[in-house]
This record gives sequence, C-alpha cells and structure tokens, in this order.
Amino acid sequence: MSACDATLSSPPMKTPALDFSKIRTYPVGERCNKVVLESFAKPHKLGSSFSTFLENLPAFLAVDDLRSIVRDLAEARSNGRPVVLMMGAHPIKVGLNPIIIDSLRSGIVTAVALNGAGAIHDFELCFQGETSEDVQRGLNDGSFGMAEETGYMMNQAFREGAKAGKGAGEALGAAMTNFPNHHLSILATAYELKIPVTVHIAIGTDIIHQHPHCDGAALGACSYSDFQLFAAVLAQLEGGAVLNVGSAVILPEVFLKALTIARNLGNRVEKFTTATFDMTRHYRPTENVQRRPTALGGKGYYLIGHHEINIPLIFAAVKEALAK
Repeated sequence: MSACDATLSSPPMKTPALDFSKIRTYPVGERCNKVVLESFAKPHKLGSSFSTFLENLPAFLAVDDLRSIVRDLAEARSNGRPVVLMMGAHPIKVGLNPIIIDSLRSGIVTAVALNGAGAIHDFELCFQGETSEDVQRGLNDGSFGMAEETGYMMNQAFREGAKAGKGAGEALGAAMTNFPNHHLSILATAYELKIPVTVHIAIGTDIIHQHPHCDGAALGACSYSDFQLFAAVLAQLEGGAVLNVGSAVILPEVFLKALTIARNLGNRVEKFTTATFDMTRHYRPTENVQRRPTALGGKGYYLIGHHEINIPLIFAAVKEALAK
C-alpha cells in the first residue's frame, strides 16, 4: 500500500463540541474603546469662525493627521525652521496659485521646488492668464506642445540663466517679473521675495523640450544648479517640514537624493515632518517622502483628497494656528 493510500484510508478526525456556557465575559466599562462621544463632530453654526469649524471636526483618522500636520507646520515656523513645498503641475491647474503665493508672502512656506510641468503652467499663466491645452487634439494633428512663445521664452531664459550661472527657478523668475500676471506667479513671487525656488527638469518630459530653440546643455546646467540649491535647503531642514503636493515621481526621487547629500556632508537632518497631499496613494511618495526620510525620528503623513480642497484647508488652518 502506498503512503497516499494509507493517508486516504485514515479515519476522520473527531471534533468535540465546545461548551459555550463557559465563555468568560467582563463588564463593558472595563474595556478600552477607540470611539468616544467626545471625539464626535459638532454641527456647524451659521456665522461661526473657520477656527471653530476646525475644532468641530471629528477627532478621527485623516482629521487627526491634518491636525498633527498643522501643529508641526506652525511649530516649525514659530521656531524659525523651514517649510519646503514640493509641487507638481496639478495644483496650479486647479487654481491654487493665490493660496501658494499667500503662503510665501505670509512666511509659511520658505522654499519651493517644482517639476518642469509646474514651471510651464506657472509661466503661461503669468504670461497670458491661460494654460493647459487640449492634449488629445494637439496629439492628433502634431501640434501638442508646439506653442511658440512658451517654448522660445522659457528656453531663452534657461540659455541666459546658464550663462550667468543661475538655476532654472531664478532664471525663469527673473524673466517673468514684467509679465502681466506676475503677481499670481509662484516663480515670479519667489524671485521677488528672494525665496529659493527650484525647478527639477527631466529632459523629454515637458513640451518645451520639443521646441527648436531648446538647448539640452542649458537645461541640464540650470536644473543641476537647482539640485545643488535644493540640497542646501534640505541641509537646514532639521525641525522643519516638507510638503509634497501632487508629484508622484520626480520630486520624491529628487528629495531622496538631495536629502542623502545633505546628510552625507555632515548635516544633522533627522527630526522633521513630511506630508504628501494627493488624490491617490503612490509608491514613491509613500517610500521616498513619508517613510524612508523620516526613519531617524521624523514624522510622515499622507492625506488623500483633491488638491483644490485640501491645500486651501491646510494653509488656512496653519494661519489660524500661527495667529493664536
């Protein structure tokens, strides 16, 4: 008889009944509970303040995270520590420039890092008050990204900036100061306020790289200067905070490398807060912003939601906290 046959011929296991009458219980009052009435939301009352609205939110999950982020940002600025905003293009495309600019002028944000797309949309809004073309239509007829002024002027700014040893952010900000909507430009405002603003370019990802005036050497020189500047900003991050808004790949990768350089050169950058705001969770922001950089004693958060709601909310809450 084979081993298999022997197994199949074994008698079935017996399952004796359990005596449920002997189950032990204890008073509910002795139990540690996660939900208590004091944590519930309170209804909004007409005419009440924004600060009251925040206080009336329920003390659970994302609200707890939001309150922690607000507290850390306010504490960082109260202690003179930096708050760095890393941002993709989408927050600009949903109308948040006035909120970002107010955060620069009010001293909440002390440095800005953009990807190439963010710089392009900020540039076009500053130049003509409009941006964001119909990609499908332009792709179909070969005209996508071929706007003359955007491609020529931005690439010219990079050429001149490279010759002068400027970074991409400074070069663009300087070129935009006389544009009609410079007061609504992140790049122009940062340049005016002498706030570090960096642009991190991945060649081939942006429409201006298609332009006949594009100079790869100038792009590389300007963006590399900004990478060095960004590393210098992060060298002072201890006790501060980094916000990543709508960048799933470029800025989380740049952040990790620049932070490594800051630490490699002997700067203590361990205890700081990071927070990513996006409409869905992505791998790189989770690992390269929320988890890995904060492993030495920092705190990392990830708030899911629409930028046009969460970003005005977070900056308004920080302003309220700083005013107390």
